[in-house]
Parts: sequence; structure tokens; C-alpha cells
Amino acid sequence: MAVEDTNLRTMRGTLAAGVYPTVFLTAFLLTGHAQQPVALTDGVYSIAQASRGQQLYRDECVTCHGDTLQGQVGPPLTGDQFLSFWSERPVTDLVDKIHNTMPPESSAPVSRQRSFDLSAYILQTNRFPAGSAILEDAALPQLSFPSVSTSSDLTVVSSPLLTATANLAQLMRSITFPASNAIFNVQLKDPGAETPPPPGSRPFDYVEWGATVYPGWQAIDLAALALVESTPLFLLPGRRCENGRPVPVDRTDWQDYTAALVEAGRAAYRASQSRNAEAVVSIAETLNDACANCHAVYRDIGSEGSGVGADRCPQLP
Repeated sequence: MAVEDTNLRTMRGTLAAGVYPTVFLTAFLLTGHAQQPVALTDGVYSIAQASRGQQLYRDECVTCHGDTLQGQVGPPLTGDQFLSFWSERPVTDLVDKIHNTMPPESSAPVSRQRSFDLSAYILQTNRFPAGSAILEDAALPQLSFPSVSTSSDLTVVSSPLLTATANLAQLMRSITFPASNAIFNVQLKDPGAETPPPPGSRPFDYVEWGATVYPGWQAIDLAALALVESTPLFLLPGRRCENGRPVPVDRTDWQDYTAALVEAGRAAYRASQSRNAEAVVSIAETLNDACANCHAVYRDIGSEGSGVGADRCPQLP
């Protein structure tokens, strides 16, 4: 759904506010062989491991996540908000996130073993019981967080502040287009290998300076999140297309295209969290398809198939 006539088609895969329900800790997860069920209630870490994680947390994490894991600069690591965010996700995603991305902006991320210990402490704080097992790589394929129901409706909250000021093309050009291209660009440049110019090395430029503040993988994280958070604005009532026609917010296919782009953004964010360029490249096709499928109906139409302004947002039956 990203706009402008670009080379998106050619850049293919060579690339909680709300009420959080009670968590049912009896949800079981199957092993890779679909035999013996394993749940986080079965004691997947030891007391000693959680104690090591607690000390590590106090030394390295408390400033961002709070002394009781309640969240501060960083998000909460306990409670319904945390559990709803991680609902049904593999525990390996939590371990990998700690290992790959914590602490932020550090040249030396947390070691794999420390990531296991910190994860054990987080599980303990969320009242998953300890046992005799050790949380380690061999156990991870069997483990996921329990299911927590969350609303997936792409509704936009009504507010006087949410008034459609930009037309659809402007919204996409300002957010969707640059965010998508930042993700596509991983096909060409590994964010972990990029070294932005040091501030002051050239005449001051706010855009250039800004790129040095959240560089590398953080820029990819933020681009993916920009897609997830901004795309539901495509459904804001009252928005117009560039040619003045109303955006077809009530059409099922438009809602489906919008949902597909949100999901592509989420997939890009998950991939970015791995800090592995190939993981991001692997979802470039998904993101491209989310854009192209919508363009084929609402943009790339008309006599020349180029989606000139007068042809866009057709009044379909």
C-alpha cells in the first residue's frame, strides 16, 4: 500500500491501551513431536536460575524497566499488559529479544546464558512456578506463552484530535513510503554494518544528525513500528484520496488490504528484533505484496496502468 511510482515491485525477496483479560495459566503447548505437552506451569526454570536473573536485572535492567518490572523508560515485564503482548508467542522470542537487543544501543548485548537467566526471573515474576529444569535452548521449541485474547479490530478511536488533515497520498508519502523503503533497504545494506557519519563531520544538517541518533537496527525497528501504528489511519472516516474522492473505508477489501499491511509491519518488526539481515530480507516479499495487492485495485489503474491522480480510488461497486 506504500505509494508513489517506485521500484517496489523489483525489490522483492532478495530483501496496549485497553482491558487485558485474565490469563489462563492452564494453556498447554505441544512439543515439536506433538507428544508430551509442556506448559510454563510445569516448572521450566530453577530457583537458582531465576535468582541469577534477578541479580542481573538489578545490575543492568532496573533503570529502564523499574524496580518491580512495572516499566519505566522501557515497557513492563510483568502483569496483564506484558502477558497480552506475548500471548501465544514462543518463549524463544523473549530470550532472543533480550540476547539480540538488550541493553539498547550497547555494543555488547547480553550473553545467551544471561538472557536465559533474565527470562527465568521474568517468568518467576509473572508467577510461572519454578521446577528442577533449566531454561535453555533445548527446551525452547516446546514453550510458548499462554493465550490471552486481545482485540484485533482495526478501528480508530474517536477523538477530536483524530481529524483527517492529510489526504491518503500525503499520509502514505509521509509515513508508509519512507518506512517501507527503510525495510526494503535491508536488501542492500546490513543495518548492523552501517556506520553513520559522526555528528559535526559535515556542515550541520538536522536530517543527517537525526540519522545518527537512532541508527542501524533501531531505524529498522522504528520503521516497522511506524507501519504498524500508522496504517490503521487509512480507515479514519473523512479522509480523501488525492483526487478528492473519499477513501473507501467501509469496503471489505480496503479493510483487508489495511490489515495485511499492519501484519507485514508486525512481521518486519519481529524479524528486525533478531538483528539478522536475512530475516528481514525474507519478509520483504510479504511487505511488497501487501503494497502491490492494494495498488492493483486502488492505484495502478487507468488507461496507462500507472495510477495517475484522476484514476485513483475508483468508485467500485
